[in-house]
Formats: sequence, structure tokens, C-alpha cells
Amino acid sequence: MMTQSRRLIGLDPGLRNLGWGVIDVVRGKLIHVANGTISSNAKDDLADRLVQLMRGLEDVVETHHPHQAAVENSFVNKDGVATLKLGQARAVCLLVPAQNGMKVFEYAPNFIKRSITGAGHADKHQINAMVKTLLPQAKPESEHAADALAIAITHAHAGDLDERITDNLVTQATPLKVKS
Repeated sequence: MMTQSRRLIGLDPGLRNLGWGVIDVVRGKLIHVANGTISSNAKDDLADRLVQLMRGLEDVVETHHPHQAAVENSFVNKDGVATLKLGQARAVCLLVPAQNGMKVFEYAPNFIKRSITGAGHADKHQINAMVKTLLPQAKPESEHAADALAIAITHAHAGDLDERITDNLVTQATPLKVKS
């Protein structure tokens, strides 16, 4: 039996802009709570930028108290340096929720797009339009925040909100195990 209410945070990793979106799932209904973008200073060293992202995300988690986190899997692009930097920003998105006792789920970009729009290769405009349709009270402040809300919605629809892994979920998202 599904828990009556769960608070989820979706995270769209980025070194320059990390999008976040918090929703509540109450008896199957999606309710927008908050969204935003955490930005790092591009002129700072990489380590300092990661600390800026970490502290910003810690503030969001402390303010909104989500129960579970969903993070977009990164993809490998032609620029290896950019991929590594994105991976480091992604690590912040995995670490902060895990440190706060949350189970963290990961979703592939095409799965998120298909979950939100019905098409695995939807563009940003289509995703933003569907987020506004599914969460009419939400006013995403950036495309990163809209993507983060899409990730949270994906988890609400496909994720295991009662923390039991179903056969279907195992093929779609893999929770990270964190040792206490």
C-alpha cells in the first residue's frame, strides 16, 4: 500500500547551473512545492564551484525536507573534460541527498523525456510545456528547474515511493546503496 504523502526532489546536474524541483505526491496527486537553480561562479576553481553547489543543495534539502531524490544520469559527449566536470557536479547531486538519509534514484535522459512527453527525444520546450501541464501551479525559474521538476515527476510516476523495488523499476532506475 502506497504511503499517503511523499516529498520528492528532482535534480538536474550541472556545474554552472544545478536545477532542483520539489514536489509532493499526495494520494497519487502531484503538488508543486518549490523549484530553483543553484549557480556556481564560473571564475572560481572547480573545487570552490563544487562547494557552492553542495552548500546550495544542502540549503534546499534543509528547507524542504524531501523523502527521496531522483537524479538525471549523465551522458557521455564528445568533450571528455566537460563530461568529467558534469560527473563531478552529478556527484554532488548524489552525495547531498544520500548524506541526509534519502534513497537516491537515477533516470536516463531519454526515459525522463518519454515519461513526461511520450517521446524519448523531446526538446526543452516540450518538456517545459508538459511540466506546466502536470504542475499548473509551478513557474519554473529556468530550464534547469523545469528539467528538475520533470525528473521529480518521472520518479513520482515510475519510482518506488514506498521504498520497495519492483521488477519493472529495476529495469528503469537503480537506487544507490549508501552505507551508514
